Amino acid sequence: MFQLNDKTVILTGATGNLGRITAQLCAAQGARLALVGRDPQRLADVKQTLAADCAAEIFVADVLDSAAVAAMVAQVAARFGQIDVLANLAGGFTMGPLVHETPNADWDAMLALNLHSVINCVRATVPHLLTAGGGRIINIAARAATQGSARMAPYCVSKAAVVTLTESLAAELKSHDITVNCLLPGTLDTPENRAAMPDQEHQNWVALDALAAVIVFLASDAARAITGAAIPVYGRS
Repeated sequence: MFQLNDKTVILTGATGNLGRITAQLCAAQGARLALVGRDPQRLADVKQTLAADCAAEIFVADVLDSAAVAAMVAQVAARFGQIDVLANLAGGFTMGPLVHETPNADWDAMLALNLHSVINCVRATVPHLLTAGGGRIINIAARAATQGSARMAPYCVSKAAVVTLTESLAAELKSHDITVNCLLPGTLDTPENRAAMPDQEHQNWVALDALAAVIVFLASDAARAITGAAIPVYGRS
């Protein structure tokens, strides 16, 4: 695995399925972790799964609230002295009606959860990465960003926007030794997806630890030459 010794990693969506596994892998590689989420008890539960010697702290913030995010990032910088990696794992998915029947509220919800959450975190974190002289930003898009699907338009559009945002950020920040990449996962092997799709071939889905391993790679110095990439992580699907 790729070492993250002494790197401070902000991990949003830390209480989600992917967040928990990513936290464990980052901790195992020596990272200092800022676990970000809205529920302090669930964050505490995640922290308890990490090794006792892991430098991990809980930061309660709603990533949809730009002021709360700015305060959280300032607290992380004060606690750890430096920020090296921002992993934007917070997001969500929902099916919906046909495009012509989709209300503005549905569009707003998906764009807020999957795009504006990333923008809020980037806006607050990039100045700290510039001060540090470099860093890594990792976003989660989706395979659905590459092609629209019926009854999924707001989700597909929001994830496609994450790809374009990633490319724009990478172009702006590459001269500052800040890499910006995003992942395009296929269907993740989670309890929720298994319950929703019990007849599918689950062994072909993307294992959470496999996706987390790619995140750790992008956070590491081994990925220093990769920026502006939208990386497929499809498993066998």
